[in-house]
Order: sequence, then structure tokens, then C-alpha cells
Amino acid sequence: MFGKNKNNAVTQDAVMQALSRVQEPELHKDLVTLNMIRDVAIHDGEVSFTIVLTTPACPLRAQIEQEAIAAVKALPGVSTVNVRFVADVRQDHRIIGRLNIPVKNIVAVASGKGGVGKSTVSTNLAVSLALDGAKVGVLDADIYGPNIPMMFGLSGRPRIEHDKLTPFERYGVKVISMGFLMPEGEAVVWRGPMLHKAIQQLFTDVNWGELDYLIVDLPPGTGDAQLSLAQSVPLTGGIIVTGPQAVSVSDALRGARAFERLEVPILGVVENMSGEIFGSGGGMEAAKKLHVDFLARIPLDPQVRIGGDSGEPIVVLAPDSPTAKAFRDFARVVAAKISVQNVAPQPQLKIV
Repeated sequence: MFGKNKNNAVTQDAVMQALSRVQEPELHKDLVTLNMIRDVAIHDGEVSFTIVLTTPACPLRAQIEQEAIAAVKALPGVSTVNVRFVADVRQDHRIIGRLNIPVKNIVAVASGKGGVGKSTVSTNLAVSLALDGAKVGVLDADIYGPNIPMMFGLSGRPRIEHDKLTPFERYGVKVISMGFLMPEGEAVVWRGPMLHKAIQQLFTDVNWGELDYLIVDLPPGTGDAQLSLAQSVPLTGGIIVTGPQAVSVSDALRGARAFERLEVPILGVVENMSGEIFGSGGGMEAAKKLHVDFLARIPLDPQVRIGGDSGEPIVVLAPDSPTAKAFRDFARVVAAKISVQNVAPQPQLKIV
């Protein structure tokens, strides 16, 4: 019988054969084919192995663990199964060679208009990924109204070492913003080449270190900043933030069309501030019109405003609240979509 030796003891081959029947639920390939199994050890019926996830924010980790244990425990001679998890985030291969920074994925968060909580979404997305164990940075590219410093409770000027800016770090996230480099309250009126150069330097002249995800908070609208960003760096994907109202949906569609024209994959739509006051459903409607995934519905919650003012994202301020849990789930969905895209890139659907 395959996998047995002459002493009728389970073998490494048998374990790998069993695990080859366990599918990664979102990549739709088995764990062995995806090279996700490491360090198989067998001792007196006790089997141990490591599963290498494609993101530490894997939303289906529990399912993978249960199915892997069941598959191996079904082998004759196995009494105990121990599973360890590590993560190796897959890289967007378009980034290799384009940027001289060790960043695996760059995700832009955009909206067609202001006032929908785009910076709040960017902040809680980044902190949620960091809480799950990912290496994360936030680049505040909202040149005209940088809010990320307030969201993280940061101020002052970053240090310069070896001709590069050293980002601030809080909640496990590295943060850089034009807000750190300008006098407080000063308006920026850059356009065209000046804006393009400023955004490019926020990538190349900052010592980001190794990052799994760099979240870029874009200014609202579809102007020079979006164009400069898409021309400067290869974006792994864009996330569209909308409110529940019809007017927000209309603006979100315009923002998505800008991504499409710039050939940026749209990861999906998130509806922010959903609830009794503003209603709900706008995000789902926008996603349907764009033929992309609806990523999350984030409830309207006064604690989000309190945390934003005090520099404490709600996933830190009130981690057990429904809104914090919605943000954590949202981040895991985004991480999973990036993993799927990097393993098997999907063609970008045209918006109709």
C-alpha cells in the first residue's frame, strides 16, 4: 500500500499524499501543489508539519487547519496531528524591477469624492493587517488634505538617515505623509510635474524596509495624484470607498473608471458609514455596476470618529466592537484577494 513501510508505519510520502487532497479554498489548488507544506516530521504515530500561508491575514486558516488534520489523521497509524502556521506573502511580480524598494504589494485606497471616510478605511485596513502579523506601511498621498498623521496620532518631522526619510511607526505600521513635511495648516497647490515628483519621492526617498503591503491613501477625485501614482508605481490593486447614498455611488463609479483607464486592477468596493442615518446598500450597488467584488459593509459608529480624533483606530480603541470586527474581516478579504491575484492573475473586467 502506498505510503507504508515494511513495519506498517506511516511515512512522509503518505502524509504528503493525504495533504495533496486538501484544497486551499480560495486558490483552488491543493496544498502540496502550492508548495505550502514544510517540515513534515513523524514519531510514534505523531505527525507534525508546517503550513505556509500566502498571507498572515488568511480568512480561512481555521478551515485549512481542520481539513489538513482530518486528512492526515485518517491515515492508519496516525494518532496525533500537530499543525504549525507561518506566512510568506506572495509578491506582485510587476513590482520587481520597477521600484528599488522591497515592497511586495501596493494597494491604493480611493474615492470619487471626499467625506466618505477614505482615510479611516486606509488606517484601519493597515492596522488590521499588522495585527494579523503582516509587515505594513501607509503612504499618505493625499497631498491636498493629509489626514493620516491625525488618524495615527503622529506629528513632527521624520528623521533623515543616509539621505532617506525614516517613516514613523505606530500600531506596527510604518507611516509617511506629506503632512509631516509641511507647516501645519498650509495649503498645497502643486499640479502636474511637481505633484508627480513629490509622490514618486514618497516611494523612493523613504526607507520603508521590507513590507508585505503598502497602503496608499489617495486624495479624493480622479485628478493628477491618481495619474501620477499609476505612472510612478505598479499598483497591485485599488479599493473603492463609497458611502451608502446614491450620490456617493455615482462618485465611486467615476473613481473606478479612472482606475480602469490607468489599467489598475480593482480589488473591490467597501461601503463605509452604513446604517440607519445614511442607509445601506450603495456599496453593493456600486460593486454590481462595476462587476467587481463587494468587500465589506462598515457600520456607522461614533467610536470611529472618537478614535480618529485621538489617533486610535477603532480596531485598537474598541477591538470587540462590531465595526472593528468588520474592519478586521475586510482586511482579511483584501489580503486573500491579493494572494489569489498574485498566484493566478485575473484579467481586469471592463466597466460598462
